[in-house]
Amino acid sequence: MTRDEVIAQCTAWPGAVEDYPFGDDTAVFKVAGKIFALVSLGARAGSVSLKCDPDLAVELRRRYPAVNAGYHLNKRHWNTIRLDGCVPGEELAELIGHSYELVVAGLTRAEKDKLRAST
Repeated sequence: MTRDEVIAQCTAWPGAVEDYPFGDDTAVFKVAGKIFALVSLGARAGSVSLKCDPDLAVELRRRYPAVNAGYHLNKRHWNTIRLDGCVPGEELAELIGHSYELVVAGLTRAEKDKLRAST
């Protein structure tokens, strides 16, 4: 999956907003003000950082050399994935959805209701 495809996947989720709070080199995707993905925009193929269930995060790191503990993030709950083709596109799309769903699950009832109303 290319960086552009990752960005398209991130923006497709209900209520997803693209932001640049850390500068022009990192696209940050949020839902209800909470981050679910960070995409590096440097010259190389780049990477995406995604929230992840801790047990799954460890398994993914064992399975794929392109998956590492979250860069500048809570290493227990975040993975950074190099976009070098090592992780199949379908699985990467599922991981983006997993990250989004983890963040939505942690929202308040009012935030969830507002999100549902906007879709």
